[in-house]
Amino acid sequence: MADSVSDCKSTHPGPAGFSLDTMLVHGTVPFDPVTGAVSTPIYQSSTFRHPGLGQSTGYDYGRVVNPTRSELERTVALIEHGKYGLAFATGMGAISTLIKLYQPGDHIIVSEDLYGGTYRLFHDYYEPCGYAFSWIDTSDLALTAAALRPETKAIFVETPSNPMMKVTDIRTCAELIHRRGGHLVVDNTFLSPWFQNPLDLGADIVVHSGTKYLAGHNDALAGFIVHSDERLEEALRNVQKSEGAALAPFDAWLVLRGIKTLALRMERHEQNALSIARWLRAHRRVETVFYPGFEDHPQYALSRAQSRGFGGMISFYVKKPADAAVLLKNLSLVLFAESLGGVESLITYPLVQTHGAIPEPMRLAAGVTEKLLRLSVGIENVEDLIGDLDRAFAHCEKENGL
Repeated sequence: MADSVSDCKSTHPGPAGFSLDTMLVHGTVPFDPVTGAVSTPIYQSSTFRHPGLGQSTGYDYGRVVNPTRSELERTVALIEHGKYGLAFATGMGAISTLIKLYQPGDHIIVSEDLYGGTYRLFHDYYEPCGYAFSWIDTSDLALTAAALRPETKAIFVETPSNPMMKVTDIRTCAELIHRRGGHLVVDNTFLSPWFQNPLDLGADIVVHSGTKYLAGHNDALAGFIVHSDERLEEALRNVQKSEGAALAPFDAWLVLRGIKTLALRMERHEQNALSIARWLRAHRRVETVFYPGFEDHPQYALSRAQSRGFGGMISFYVKKPADAAVLLKNLSLVLFAESLGGVESLITYPLVQTHGAIPEPMRLAAGVTEKLLRLSVGIENVEDLIGDLDRAFAHCEKENGL
Protein backbone atom coordinates (compact mmCIF):
# COMPACT_ATOMS: atom_id res chain seq x y z
CA MET A 1 0.00 0.00 0.00
CA ALA A 2 1.21 3.49 -0.76
CA ASP A 3 2.62 5.24 2.31
CA SER A 4 1.23 8.64 1.37
CA VAL A 5 -0.77 10.49 -1.23
CA SER A 6 2.39 11.55 -3.02
CA ASP A 7 3.32 7.92 -3.59
CA CYS A 8 0.39 7.33 -5.91
CA LYS A 9 -0.28 10.61 -7.69
CA SER A 10 1.70 12.77 -10.05
CA THR A 11 1.52 16.46 -10.78
CA HIS A 12 -1.59 16.99 -12.85
CA PRO A 13 -1.68 20.28 -14.74
CA GLY A 14 -5.10 21.58 -15.64
CA PRO A 15 -6.40 22.65 -19.03
CA ALA A 16 -5.94 26.34 -18.18
CA GLY A 17 -2.20 25.88 -17.83
CA PHE A 18 -2.18 26.12 -14.03
CA SER A 19 -1.93 23.20 -11.65
CA LEU A 20 -5.20 21.81 -10.36
CA ASP A 21 -4.69 23.01 -6.80
CA THR A 22 -4.28 26.56 -8.10
CA MET A 23 -7.41 26.30 -10.26
CA LEU A 24 -9.39 25.03 -7.29
CA VAL A 25 -8.58 28.21 -5.39
CA HIS A 26 -9.18 30.71 -8.19
CA GLY A 27 -11.86 29.11 -10.37
CA THR A 28 -12.43 30.70 -13.77
CA VAL A 29 -12.96 34.28 -12.51
CA PRO A 30 -10.49 34.94 -9.67
CA PHE A 31 -12.04 38.30 -8.75
CA ASP A 32 -15.08 40.37 -9.61
CA PRO A 33 -14.06 42.70 -12.48
CA VAL A 34 -16.33 45.53 -11.28
CA THR A 35 -15.62 45.63 -7.53
CA GLY A 36 -12.46 43.55 -7.24
CA ALA A 37 -14.14 41.19 -4.78
CA VAL A 38 -12.10 37.98 -4.49
CA SER A 39 -15.18 35.99 -3.44
CA THR A 40 -17.75 35.39 -6.17
CA PRO A 41 -20.81 37.51 -5.32
CA ILE A 42 -24.04 35.77 -4.36
CA TYR A 43 -26.56 37.00 -6.93
CA GLN A 44 -29.60 36.32 -4.79
CA SER A 45 -32.07 37.43 -7.45
CA SER A 46 -34.89 35.47 -9.05
CA THR A 47 -35.02 37.71 -12.12
CA PHE A 48 -32.94 40.25 -14.04
CA ARG A 49 -33.82 43.55 -15.70
CA HIS A 50 -33.80 43.73 -19.50
CA PRO A 51 -32.08 46.83 -20.97
CA GLY A 52 -34.80 47.05 -23.61
CA LEU A 53 -37.11 45.06 -25.85
CA GLY A 54 -35.16 42.26 -27.47
CA GLN A 55 -32.13 43.00 -25.30
CA SER A 56 -30.63 40.94 -22.47
CA THR A 57 -27.64 41.04 -20.18
CA GLY A 58 -27.38 37.29 -20.67
CA TYR A 59 -29.29 36.73 -17.46
CA ASP A 60 -33.08 36.68 -17.63
CA TYR A 61 -34.58 34.34 -15.04
CA GLY A 62 -32.90 32.56 -12.13
CA ARG A 63 -34.17 29.08 -12.94
CA VAL A 64 -32.48 29.29 -16.33
CA VAL A 65 -29.20 30.99 -15.47
CA ASN A 66 -27.65 32.79 -12.52
CA PRO A 67 -24.19 34.43 -12.34
CA THR A 68 -23.14 32.66 -9.14
CA ARG A 69 -24.27 29.29 -10.46
CA SER A 70 -22.61 29.97 -13.82
CA GLU A 71 -19.23 30.54 -12.17
CA LEU A 72 -19.61 27.28 -10.24
CA GLU A 73 -20.57 25.40 -13.40
CA ARG A 74 -17.53 26.76 -15.23
CA THR A 75 -15.27 25.92 -12.29
CA VAL A 76 -16.47 22.33 -11.96
CA ALA A 77 -16.12 21.85 -15.73
CA LEU A 78 -12.59 23.25 -15.54
CA ILE A 79 -11.40 20.99 -12.73
CA GLU A 80 -13.01 17.92 -14.35
CA HIS A 81 -11.31 18.78 -17.67
CA GLY A 82 -14.68 19.18 -19.39
CA LYS A 83 -16.14 21.86 -21.62
CA TYR A 84 -19.59 22.10 -20.04
CA GLY A 85 -20.82 21.94 -16.46
CA LEU A 86 -24.37 21.95 -15.12
CA ALA A 87 -25.23 22.45 -11.44
CA PHE A 88 -28.33 20.97 -9.81
CA ALA A 89 -30.07 21.14 -6.46
CA THR A 90 -28.94 17.57 -5.65
CA GLY A 91 -26.94 14.73 -7.15
CA MET A 92 -30.18 12.88 -7.83
CA GLY A 93 -31.44 15.89 -9.78
CA ALA A 94 -28.32 15.64 -11.93
CA ILE A 95 -28.78 11.91 -12.58
CA SER A 96 -32.48 12.30 -13.36
CA THR A 97 -31.61 14.98 -15.91
CA LEU A 98 -28.93 12.77 -17.42
CA ILE A 99 -31.37 9.91 -18.05
CA LYS A 100 -33.49 12.24 -20.21
CA LEU A 101 -30.79 11.90 -22.87
CA TYR A 102 -32.21 8.42 -23.52
CA GLN A 103 -35.59 7.12 -24.62
CA PRO A 104 -37.98 4.41 -23.45
CA GLY A 105 -36.73 1.16 -24.96
CA ASP A 106 -33.09 2.12 -24.48
CA HIS A 107 -30.93 -0.14 -22.33
CA ILE A 108 -28.41 1.05 -19.75
CA ILE A 109 -25.86 -1.08 -17.89
CA VAL A 110 -25.45 0.08 -14.27
CA SER A 111 -22.99 -0.88 -11.53
CA GLU A 112 -24.88 -3.21 -9.19
CA ASP A 113 -22.92 -1.90 -6.23
CA LEU A 114 -24.02 1.74 -6.08
CA TYR A 115 -25.96 4.26 -4.04
CA GLY A 116 -29.43 2.97 -3.26
CA GLY A 117 -31.08 6.23 -4.29
CA THR A 118 -29.79 5.78 -7.84
CA TYR A 119 -31.24 2.27 -7.92
CA ARG A 120 -34.59 3.57 -6.64
CA LEU A 121 -34.70 6.33 -9.27
CA PHE A 122 -33.93 3.96 -12.15
CA HIS A 123 -36.02 0.99 -10.98
CA ASP A 124 -39.06 2.68 -9.48
CA TYR A 125 -39.46 5.62 -11.85
CA TYR A 126 -37.72 4.99 -15.18
CA GLU A 127 -38.22 1.25 -15.65
CA PRO A 128 -42.03 1.66 -15.54
CA CYS A 129 -41.65 4.23 -18.33
CA GLY A 130 -39.97 1.68 -20.61
CA TYR A 131 -36.27 2.17 -19.87
CA ALA A 132 -34.30 -1.05 -19.40
CA PHE A 133 -31.48 -1.44 -16.86
CA SER A 134 -29.07 -4.30 -16.20
CA TRP A 135 -27.38 -4.34 -12.79
CA ILE A 136 -23.87 -5.70 -13.32
CA ASP A 137 -20.63 -5.97 -11.39
CA THR A 138 -18.88 -3.54 -13.74
CA SER A 139 -15.51 -4.30 -12.15
CA ASP A 140 -15.85 -7.62 -14.04
CA LEU A 141 -15.27 -6.66 -17.66
CA ALA A 142 -16.43 -10.02 -19.01
CA LEU A 143 -19.79 -9.64 -17.27
CA THR A 144 -20.08 -6.08 -18.51
CA ALA A 145 -19.33 -7.02 -22.10
CA ALA A 146 -21.79 -9.93 -21.94
CA ALA A 147 -24.55 -7.58 -20.78
CA LEU A 148 -24.34 -5.39 -23.88
CA ARG A 149 -27.38 -5.46 -26.19
CA PRO A 150 -28.10 -3.86 -29.56
CA GLU A 151 -30.23 -1.28 -27.72
CA THR A 152 -27.58 -0.49 -25.06
CA LYS A 153 -27.03 3.26 -25.06
CA ALA A 154 -24.93 3.80 -21.93
CA ILE A 155 -22.87 2.24 -19.16
CA PHE A 156 -23.27 3.99 -15.79
CA VAL A 157 -20.58 3.22 -13.22
CA GLU A 158 -19.59 4.24 -9.74
CA THR A 159 -15.88 3.76 -9.23
CA PRO A 160 -14.88 3.13 -6.52
CA SER A 161 -18.29 1.62 -5.90
CA ASN A 162 -20.58 2.37 -3.00
CA PRO A 163 -20.12 0.76 -0.52
CA MET A 164 -17.92 -2.21 -1.49
CA MET A 165 -15.11 -0.13 -3.01
CA LYS A 166 -14.86 -2.06 -6.27
CA VAL A 167 -12.97 -0.32 -9.06
CA THR A 168 -14.16 -0.33 -12.66
CA ASP A 169 -11.79 0.00 -15.62
CA ILE A 170 -12.92 3.31 -17.11
CA ARG A 171 -10.84 3.07 -20.29
CA THR A 172 -12.05 -0.40 -21.21
CA CYS A 173 -15.69 0.34 -20.43
CA ALA A 174 -15.44 3.42 -22.62
CA GLU A 175 -14.12 1.32 -25.47
CA LEU A 176 -16.92 -1.23 -25.04
CA ILE A 177 -19.73 1.30 -25.23
CA HIS A 178 -18.15 3.54 -27.85
CA ARG A 179 -18.12 0.65 -30.31
CA ARG A 180 -21.92 0.88 -30.13
CA GLY A 181 -22.08 4.66 -30.27
CA GLY A 182 -23.14 4.96 -26.62
CA HIS A 183 -21.94 6.88 -23.59
CA LEU A 184 -19.89 5.98 -20.57
CA VAL A 185 -21.15 7.83 -17.49
CA VAL A 186 -18.96 7.85 -14.37
CA ASP A 187 -20.10 8.90 -10.93
CA ASN A 188 -16.89 10.45 -9.60
CA THR A 189 -18.24 11.44 -6.19
CA PHE A 190 -15.99 9.19 -4.08
CA LEU A 191 -12.65 10.35 -5.52
CA SER A 192 -13.49 13.89 -6.68
CA PRO A 193 -11.55 15.67 -9.46
CA TRP A 194 -8.53 15.82 -7.18
CA PHE A 195 -7.92 12.09 -7.43
CA GLN A 196 -9.62 11.12 -10.71
CA ASN A 197 -10.69 12.71 -14.00
CA PRO A 198 -12.85 10.19 -15.91
CA LEU A 199 -13.16 12.36 -19.03
CA ASP A 200 -9.40 12.03 -19.53
CA LEU A 201 -9.83 8.25 -19.46
CA GLY A 202 -12.50 8.10 -22.17
CA ALA A 203 -15.70 8.70 -20.21
CA ASP A 204 -18.28 10.89 -21.92
CA ILE A 205 -20.12 12.25 -18.90
CA VAL A 206 -19.18 12.70 -15.25
CA VAL A 207 -21.73 13.12 -12.48
CA HIS A 208 -21.18 14.22 -8.90
CA SER A 209 -23.09 14.51 -5.73
CA GLY A 210 -21.58 17.91 -5.02
CA THR A 211 -23.00 17.61 -1.51
CA LYS A 212 -20.03 15.40 -0.71
CA TYR A 213 -16.36 16.25 -1.29
CA LEU A 214 -16.85 19.22 -3.61
CA ALA A 215 -18.86 21.18 -1.03
CA GLY A 216 -17.06 19.33 1.73
CA HIS A 217 -18.63 20.79 4.87
CA ASN A 218 -21.98 19.00 5.26
CA ASP A 219 -23.79 22.30 4.77
CA ALA A 220 -25.07 22.27 1.18
CA LEU A 221 -26.83 19.96 -1.27
CA ALA A 222 -25.69 19.99 -4.91
CA GLY A 223 -25.25 17.83 -8.00
CA PHE A 224 -23.26 18.17 -11.23
CA ILE A 225 -23.02 16.93 -14.78
CA VAL A 226 -19.77 17.59 -16.67
CA HIS A 227 -19.13 16.73 -20.32
CA SER A 228 -17.52 18.06 -23.50
CA ASP A 229 -20.10 17.12 -26.15
CA GLU A 230 -21.70 20.13 -27.81
CA ARG A 231 -24.43 17.84 -29.18
CA LEU A 232 -25.59 17.01 -25.64
CA GLU A 233 -25.39 20.46 -24.13
CA GLU A 234 -28.61 21.93 -25.49
CA ALA A 235 -30.62 18.85 -24.50
CA LEU A 236 -29.22 18.83 -20.95
CA ARG A 237 -29.75 22.57 -20.50
CA ASN A 238 -33.31 22.26 -21.70
CA VAL A 239 -34.07 19.58 -19.12
CA GLN A 240 -32.40 21.63 -16.39
CA LYS A 241 -34.50 24.64 -17.37
CA SER A 242 -37.75 22.72 -17.83
CA GLU A 243 -37.65 20.52 -14.73
CA GLY A 244 -36.33 23.31 -12.54
CA ALA A 245 -33.79 21.39 -10.46
CA ALA A 246 -31.10 24.06 -10.82
CA LEU A 247 -28.88 24.92 -7.87
CA ALA A 248 -29.78 28.01 -5.82
CA PRO A 249 -27.31 30.95 -5.72
CA PHE A 250 -26.40 30.69 -2.03
CA ASP A 251 -25.76 26.94 -2.27
CA ALA A 252 -23.68 27.57 -5.40
CA TRP A 253 -21.57 30.00 -3.40
CA LEU A 254 -21.13 27.49 -0.58
CA VAL A 255 -19.87 24.87 -3.04
CA LEU A 256 -17.52 27.40 -4.66
CA ARG A 257 -16.12 28.18 -1.23
CA GLY A 258 -15.72 24.49 -0.46
CA ILE A 259 -13.90 23.75 -3.72
CA LYS A 260 -11.14 26.21 -2.80
CA THR A 261 -9.85 23.77 -0.16
CA LEU A 262 -10.60 20.53 -2.02
CA ALA A 263 -6.92 19.66 -2.54
CA LEU A 264 -6.03 20.12 1.13
CA ARG A 265 -9.09 18.26 2.34
CA MET A 266 -8.73 15.30 -0.01
CA GLU A 267 -5.12 14.77 0.98
CA ARG A 268 -6.08 14.79 4.68
CA HIS A 269 -9.11 12.55 4.08
CA GLU A 270 -6.87 9.99 2.41
CA GLN A 271 -4.03 10.21 4.93
CA ASN A 272 -6.50 9.59 7.75
CA ALA A 273 -8.25 6.82 5.82
CA LEU A 274 -4.98 4.96 5.19
CA SER A 275 -4.19 4.98 8.90
CA ILE A 276 -7.69 3.95 9.99
CA ALA A 277 -7.97 1.23 7.35
CA ARG A 278 -4.76 -0.33 8.63
CA TRP A 279 -5.93 -0.06 12.23
CA LEU A 280 -9.30 -1.63 11.46
CA ARG A 281 -7.66 -4.45 9.55
CA ALA A 282 -5.63 -5.39 12.60
CA HIS A 283 -8.57 -5.25 15.01
CA ARG A 284 -9.76 -8.59 16.40
CA ARG A 285 -13.45 -7.71 15.99
CA VAL A 286 -13.14 -6.73 12.31
CA GLU A 287 -13.52 -9.42 9.68
CA THR A 288 -12.70 -7.59 6.42
CA VAL A 289 -11.79 -4.04 5.42
CA PHE A 290 -12.62 -2.78 1.94
CA TYR A 291 -10.24 -0.03 0.84
CA PRO A 292 -8.66 0.33 -2.62
CA GLY A 293 -5.40 1.52 -1.08
CA PHE A 294 -4.51 -1.97 0.14
CA GLU A 295 -2.03 -3.64 -2.18
CA ASP A 296 -4.04 -6.87 -2.06
CA HIS A 297 -7.24 -5.13 -3.16
CA PRO A 298 -8.33 -6.89 -6.39
CA GLN A 299 -8.15 -3.67 -8.40
CA TYR A 300 -5.21 -2.00 -6.65
CA ALA A 301 -3.10 -1.86 -9.82
CA LEU A 302 -6.05 -0.48 -11.79
CA SER A 303 -6.56 2.22 -9.16
CA ARG A 304 -2.93 3.23 -9.49
CA ALA A 305 -3.29 3.34 -13.27
CA GLN A 306 -6.42 5.48 -13.53
CA SER A 307 -6.49 7.48 -10.30
CA ARG A 308 -4.07 9.60 -8.30
CA GLY A 309 -5.25 8.41 -4.93
CA PHE A 310 -7.58 6.11 -3.04
CA GLY A 311 -9.87 8.56 -1.26
CA GLY A 312 -11.32 8.77 2.21
CA MET A 313 -14.04 6.08 2.12
CA ILE A 314 -13.74 2.76 3.96
CA SER A 315 -16.21 -0.09 4.36
CA PHE A 316 -15.72 -2.99 6.74
CA TYR A 317 -17.37 -6.12 8.10
CA VAL A 318 -17.50 -6.69 11.83
CA LYS A 319 -17.23 -10.34 12.84
CA LYS A 320 -20.40 -10.27 14.94
CA PRO A 321 -23.52 -8.67 13.44
CA ALA A 322 -24.55 -7.48 16.91
CA ASP A 323 -21.43 -5.30 17.05
CA ALA A 324 -22.80 -2.97 14.38
CA ALA A 325 -25.54 -1.54 16.59
CA VAL A 326 -23.21 -1.25 19.58
CA LEU A 327 -20.63 0.64 17.58
CA LEU A 328 -23.19 3.06 16.17
CA LYS A 329 -24.56 3.73 19.65
CA ASN A 330 -21.20 4.30 21.33
CA LEU A 331 -19.23 6.35 18.82
CA SER A 332 -19.12 10.02 19.79
CA LEU A 333 -16.56 11.77 17.57
CA VAL A 334 -17.44 9.72 14.49
CA LEU A 335 -21.06 10.69 13.84
CA PHE A 336 -23.75 8.15 12.98
CA ALA A 337 -25.32 9.96 10.04
CA GLU A 338 -26.06 9.51 6.36
CA SER A 339 -23.94 11.17 3.66
CA LEU A 340 -20.17 11.33 3.22
CA GLY A 341 -17.33 13.54 2.07
CA GLY A 342 -17.53 16.26 4.71
CA VAL A 343 -14.84 17.44 7.10
CA GLU A 344 -16.58 15.57 9.92
CA SER A 345 -16.20 11.78 10.03
CA LEU A 346 -19.50 9.96 9.46
CA ILE A 347 -20.45 6.31 9.77
CA THR A 348 -23.49 4.67 8.17
CA TYR A 349 -25.20 1.29 8.22
CA PRO A 350 -25.83 0.68 4.49
CA LEU A 351 -28.26 -2.19 5.04
CA VAL A 352 -30.99 0.13 6.28
CA GLN A 353 -29.72 3.58 5.28
CA THR A 354 -28.00 4.27 1.97
CA HIS A 355 -28.95 0.92 0.41
CA GLY A 356 -32.32 0.25 2.00
CA ALA A 357 -34.09 0.77 -1.35
CA ILE A 358 -32.21 -2.09 -3.02
CA PRO A 359 -33.97 -5.49 -2.96
CA GLU A 360 -32.51 -7.90 -0.44
CA PRO A 361 -31.23 -10.54 -2.94
CA MET A 362 -29.39 -7.90 -4.96
CA ARG A 363 -28.12 -6.17 -1.81
CA LEU A 364 -26.77 -9.40 -0.31
CA ALA A 365 -25.21 -10.46 -3.61
CA ALA A 366 -23.33 -7.17 -3.69
CA GLY A 367 -22.07 -7.77 -0.15
CA VAL A 368 -24.29 -5.34 1.77
CA THR A 369 -25.05 -7.47 4.82
CA GLU A 370 -25.91 -6.89 8.46
CA LYS A 371 -22.18 -6.93 9.27
CA LEU A 372 -21.26 -4.03 6.96
CA LEU A 373 -20.46 -0.49 8.07
CA ARG A 374 -19.31 2.41 5.86
CA LEU A 375 -16.97 5.04 7.22
CA SER A 376 -16.44 8.45 5.63
CA VAL A 377 -13.17 9.56 7.19
CA GLY A 378 -13.02 13.27 7.97
CA ILE A 379 -10.11 15.62 8.53
CA GLU A 380 -9.96 15.43 12.34
CA ASN A 381 -6.86 14.31 14.19
CA VAL A 382 -6.48 10.67 13.21
CA GLU A 383 -5.46 9.55 16.70
CA ASP A 384 -8.66 11.05 18.07
CA LEU A 385 -10.68 9.14 15.48
CA ILE A 386 -8.91 5.86 16.23
CA GLY A 387 -9.40 6.43 19.94
CA ASP A 388 -13.13 6.92 19.41
CA LEU A 389 -13.37 3.73 17.39
CA ASP A 390 -11.33 1.84 19.98
CA ARG A 391 -13.61 2.92 22.83
CA ALA A 392 -16.70 1.93 20.84
CA PHE A 393 -15.21 -1.50 20.09
CA ALA A 394 -14.54 -1.90 23.81
CA HIS A 395 -18.27 -1.55 24.40
CA CYS A 396 -18.78 -4.37 21.87
CA GLU A 397 -16.62 -6.64 24.01
CA LYS A 398 -18.59 -5.73 27.14
CA GLU A 399 -21.97 -6.33 25.50
CA ASN A 400 -21.26 -9.10 22.99
CA GLY A 401 -18.26 -10.92 24.44
CA LEU A 402 -14.94 -11.72 22.82
